[in-house]
Amino acid sequence: MATISKRGKYYQAKIRRNGFPDVSQSFDSAKQARAWARKIESAMDQGTYQDASESRKVTLGEILEGYGKDVVPMHKGHKAEMSRIRVLLRDPISKFSLANVTSREVKAYINRRMKVVCGSTVNRELSILSCVLRYARSDCGIPLPTNPLLGVTRPLNNPGRDRRLVAGEEERLIAALRVESQRDENGRFIHGRRNIWLLPLVLLALETAMRRSELLAIRWQYVDLERRVIRLTNSKNGSGRAIPLSTKAVKILQDLPRSIDGRVFPISVNAVKCAWPRVRQAAGLVDFHFHDLRHEATSRMCEKGLQVMEVASITGHKDLRMLMRYTHLFPSDLARKLG
Repeated sequence: MATISKRGKYYQAKIRRNGFPDVSQSFDSAKQARAWARKIESAMDQGTYQDASESRKVTLGEILEGYGKDVVPMHKGHKAEMSRIRVLLRDPISKFSLANVTSREVKAYINRRMKVVCGSTVNRELSILSCVLRYARSDCGIPLPTNPLLGVTRPLNNPGRDRRLVAGEEERLIAALRVESQRDENGRFIHGRRNIWLLPLVLLALETAMRRSELLAIRWQYVDLERRVIRLTNSKNGSGRAIPLSTKAVKILQDLPRSIDGRVFPISVNAVKCAWPRVRQAAGLVDFHFHDLRHEATSRMCEKGLQVMEVASITGHKDLRMLMRYTHLFPSDLARKLG
């Protein structure tokens, strides 16, 4: 039976029961104290009680930092995860104790973020938050009163991109890439143009549908030009695969100089990110991302008559529903097939 006592202007409810730790909490009124005591005793009777005292001592920010230190470094996409964790740490929600991270606070977080980023970004941050709360329960042994994400309506994800190269755009893109690698009469790069690797990188992307990260990770030891295949030891989905090479892809690789470090494209991700806006502007391409080259290449494979499973073996998609998002065939081509 709970004991209700007045301490100054507050009322304290205290519960002592065999097999459970002593539990107490203060309230503004005796009515609130009795209601809380009945709720806790009922949970003890039903075997559903969890001691929330530990969750009141630890803030969400502390758990975010622990998750970032202990778990994130083991993940393949650790850089992106750490970026989202830093966003959560900068937000007021990180100051709340775990016990006080309620659905209301999560909803407030969503509303704040939706003012500056899109729904897809917010959903990725909420997925990190869900992993962090699971880490608090399983790895840290901190029982949480409730899951604050349950019952919260998540924002809608952005519609999948269907941007493809249209008439004249590929030619303008290649022309801009050629200018990007120009040198002066002394063999020095023209000011602002310094990336000779970007043209073959883009051409190979259009032939293989490989991701930017996969292209930059290729090493010559895994390239077999005689058998016309590139072997990826690792990829975004965590498994390796073999990429068949078209005649054009083989020619692109044969023409490349060999780097002493063994990489096919000895440039950094940041170098590509910096050069791409400059090339895109020179080519007059509107809203065209580097990743759209993968969309374009995948769609071209389907237009050549490859079956979905054949395309999936090249692109590495494990979920065929996701693959269908990439295969945006031109309606005019479909109309011609219909006769």
